[in-house]
Amino acid sequence: MNKIFEKGGKLYWLHSTIDAFETFLAVPGTVAKKGAHVRDAVDLKRIMIIAVISAVPAAIFGMWNVGFQHSLATGIDLNVWQEFWYGFWKVLPLFVVSYVVGLFIEFASSQIRGEEVNEGYLVSGFFIPLIVPVDVPLWMLAVAVAFAVIFGKEVFGGTGMNIWNPALLTRAFLFFSYPSKMSGSETWIHLGGAETVDGFSGATPLALTAENGFDGLVNATVQYGTDFWTMFWGGIPGSVGETSVIAILLGAAILLWTGVASWKIMVSEVVGLLCVAGLANLTGLSDIPCWYQLVMGGFAFGAVFMATDPVTSAQTETGKWIYGFFVGAMCAVIRLFNPGYAEGMMLAILLGNTFAPLIDYCVTSAHTRKRNKIAKA
Repeated sequence: MNKIFEKGGKLYWLHSTIDAFETFLAVPGTVAKKGAHVRDAVDLKRIMIIAVISAVPAAIFGMWNVGFQHSLATGIDLNVWQEFWYGFWKVLPLFVVSYVVGLFIEFASSQIRGEEVNEGYLVSGFFIPLIVPVDVPLWMLAVAVAFAVIFGKEVFGGTGMNIWNPALLTRAFLFFSYPSKMSGSETWIHLGGAETVDGFSGATPLALTAENGFDGLVNATVQYGTDFWTMFWGGIPGSVGETSVIAILLGAAILLWTGVASWKIMVSEVVGLLCVAGLANLTGLSDIPCWYQLVMGGFAFGAVFMATDPVTSAQTETGKWIYGFFVGAMCAVIRLFNPGYAEGMMLAILLGNTFAPLIDYCVTSAHTRKRNKIAKA
């Protein structure tokens, strides 16, 4: 780094910003050269980049789906590439706003504290556009991002110290502050000034089931193709990156293969959801087959990318099982018994984030008591 940015230099107040760009573009020169040190190619920067790469399939599919849903809603005939580029140019501003606002606050906070800029927001900034409707006003997104980064992250000390997932806090802020922009049949489709064809509805499968139960989804299947397979591959209205389970599973494979995310959390989330939803089927409380819950709404995206956040999830191995089961079960409970909020996964993960430290505390306390008993015996 140039000496003018070092301590004592004229532009030392820009030290954190310059250091962030240098370490992002090149390997820092402070690595161990000799001696008994652990040498590993994986650091925070590379973990963050892997997390972003894992979400690229969902992002690419989401961009195409924006154009595909526009074509269905308006009756305009577009080929695959035209649909993708239409969606690309509609989703790109969401990424720009997310990164510009979030990184500005990150850099400013690091400069004020005199600390290095962490790479944590690279992931949050990429996830945020994927969990919001494509038509959300950009100024609303900017306000929500600012709130999430300042009050959900920086006030706790920055990357690694936050209690809640910043991306989900952004969505929660939008949902509770501007509910009309986060729900409704027109929210999920970008019409671009065109009118919808007669009888078209952009309601999501979860919205259809919330209004008319499984019959509502079955009736919509005939007209809009909201069957299980369509929901699995993703040709339905919804948040930009949450509709395709196939694309999300590709991301899950990358996270698990590289060891970035915990398979225990993912598996236990699925088990928790199926247990509660299956019990509701057996008792007659719900006529929606439990396996449909896996492909509706943001469960798959949340289970793979949001709930597995290593900062806000449980840290102990046993705690990961409990935490994941809790998130999956709470998602099903909210979906089935709270008609005012059909999604459920966002609140379930935020609740899981809140109780994750308590879960770890209980697990470690039980382990300590067990070891003490063995020692006394």
